[in-house]
Amino acid sequence: MKVAVTGATGVIGRSAVAELVAAGHEVVGLARTEEKADLLRSLGATPRVGRIGDQDFLVDLFSGADAIANLATHVPIGFAGALPGAWRANDRLRTEGVRRVVEAARVAGVRRMVQESVSFLYADQGDTWVTEGSPLDITRATEPASVAEAQVQDYVCDSRTGVVLRFGFIVGNDPMTCWQLKAAHQGRSIGSGDPDGWLHPVHTDDLGSAVVAALTAPSGVYNVGAEPVRRADYVQAFADAVGRTSLSFMSALMTRLAGGRAEPMTRSLRVCSDHFTASTGWTPTRGRLDADWLHDLAVTQVLR
Repeated sequence: MKVAVTGATGVIGRSAVAELVAAGHEVVGLARTEEKADLLRSLGATPRVGRIGDQDFLVDLFSGADAIANLATHVPIGFAGALPGAWRANDRLRTEGVRRVVEAARVAGVRRMVQESVSFLYADQGDTWVTEGSPLDITRATEPASVAEAQVQDYVCDSRTGVVLRFGFIVGNDPMTCWQLKAAHQGRSIGSGDPDGWLHPVHTDDLGSAVVAALTAPSGVYNVGAEPVRRADYVQAFADAVGRTSLSFMSALMTRLAGGRAEPMTRSLRVCSDHFTASTGWTPTRGRLDADWLHDLAVTQVLR
């Protein structure tokens, strides 16, 4: 297939481009700069320099494509997420950006769209398993992702397929994991929510293969991730990776001070990805989070 990728140079995008190329697909990727274009060339894709806000450019980018993977995000790292306006760019990508992508896909006649989303849209479910039919909790923080999903649903018809991937919390070779490892190395708190609550992780190694699998999935919403883990076990994996005995959790007061954007990250989400596996055959290569997920990054970025 010919696949057009927006957000092609981000964490999900780089993984997706590499896996799509490895699977034999022809990939055209959006790059915002010539430097980013060189990165895409090195991954085996054909870059096109432009902006997601340029509608004519998007139509041209999508022309002749069999599918689009819209993976554009702009997630602030660490404490920067608590600053006023820190999430504005990411919100625009998931509202106005997705609207533009969907409109351009219609004009270009593209028949399949894959859209990244997040599993923390779900309401806190305690120890109950979370499936695609579980209730959502839409707040100011989660509304942009919900709007993105709704726009993809509007794109779907008898001749068009829309696939939404609700990824878990990304862990691996990415800026947020690196920030958390550095905080853990310094002995700072990285845990949030109830230590006995559940967290839904996904390793960066498994992002791209999920996008490839989505090219064969029927229209719908799919959870994508590894086995859920207790939040205490998640924090302990970071402690083990940096050679500490243990790490503490942020207090409820500190979480409140971080603002409403932090609340979805504290929800207990025991998310099940079986529906995606049954529909596509996809399974994570990193099925269970432990310190091995973090070892290489800790050695190269934190402990050197």
